[in-house]
Amino acid sequence: MRHRSLYLDWYVRTPHVKFDLRSSGLGNFKHDATLGEVDLSANYSHGSPETAKLLAQRYSTMPENVFISSEGASGQNARIIRCLYERNPGRNEAIVEYPTYEPLLRLTQEYFPYIKRLERNDAEAYRLDADRLRRIVSDKTGLVVLTNPHAPSGAISDVKELKEVMTMAGQFGFHVLCDEIYAEFDRNRVPTLLSVDSEMGIVTTSFSKAYGLGGLKLGVALAKNTLVNEFYADMLDTVGTSSNLVEMLAAKLLTEDADALEMHKQKWMRLKAETQKLLREKNFEYSLDTVGITFWLKLPIKATYKWVNETAIPRYGLAFVPGAFFLFKEDEIVESSMVRLGLGNINPDEPNLDEAFEIFEKALNP
Repeated sequence: MRHRSLYLDWYVRTPHVKFDLRSSGLGNFKHDATLGEVDLSANYSHGSPETAKLLAQRYSTMPENVFISSEGASGQNARIIRCLYERNPGRNEAIVEYPTYEPLLRLTQEYFPYIKRLERNDAEAYRLDADRLRRIVSDKTGLVVLTNPHAPSGAISDVKELKEVMTMAGQFGFHVLCDEIYAEFDRNRVPTLLSVDSEMGIVTTSFSKAYGLGGLKLGVALAKNTLVNEFYADMLDTVGTSSNLVEMLAAKLLTEDADALEMHKQKWMRLKAETQKLLREKNFEYSLDTVGITFWLKLPIKATYKWVNETAIPRYGLAFVPGAFFLFKEDEIVESSMVRLGLGNINPDEPNLDEAFEIFEKALNP
């Protein structure tokens, strides 16, 4: 790739630390995955019908609007962004929100030569502003890339805000790709973009963040049927069919094992409430992810990228995600007072939050 993710490279290279507050997704989900007798020769050119039906029910759509792969949400995003560019290369401009999850920006840069940024501001609680979008769209715009809830702030775009964006999409003829992976923490509170506009809206998601299923590599996309057919055709031309084992296990988890998934998630909801209490007691300024397990923190430090890498990690065994990884405008690290605190790597059965915050305060005032 020409535009590699600096964030992902940093994440995998960061050494093991005692207080790891980087992960935005749950871990440690261990479960009896017995499937019984399995037809290992089965191939599904359009996904498992059973799994597609279950996912369609979950998202209140039809099975023909569900695209399933064993690539995870990141793989879905990469495939869909590429397919959208290749089907209409004359629309060579994409708009990506700012701030955003940096790998999404890199994937869009990989295929669209011209990138504009849609500002989402702290002063406006990072709301989705359709008027601001209208000022930057053009007849060359082929794609707008959003997240809902917004990464990193956790702000949720409601139906009214999404309708305003999708009305514009219809007028200008561009697609909107919305990564809704964090919505799985509480699907009742976050409308799917497809439910707002089934013509120009595309949703990607997975269960890695909310349920700790990163190892499953299940990717889900919701789109109109003609696009779903194109995505499946592209998958056949590149990696072949999706793993039937992934889809069978997904079906099992969505039905008879659904309670186990919810019970696992609730452990982190309690941990989140405890973290919020500590942040309030210690007067930290933050934006709360209302459905997820992350906090977007403003620290009394001008350059948190340098502080995290040169002080917090090596001297205190404490890791956050520097805000700079969400605040790229060009390709250089920018100064930022923000960090993202994520609870996914904390063991909810043996939390060490009090100790972590004690170390946190020491690292801020070495």
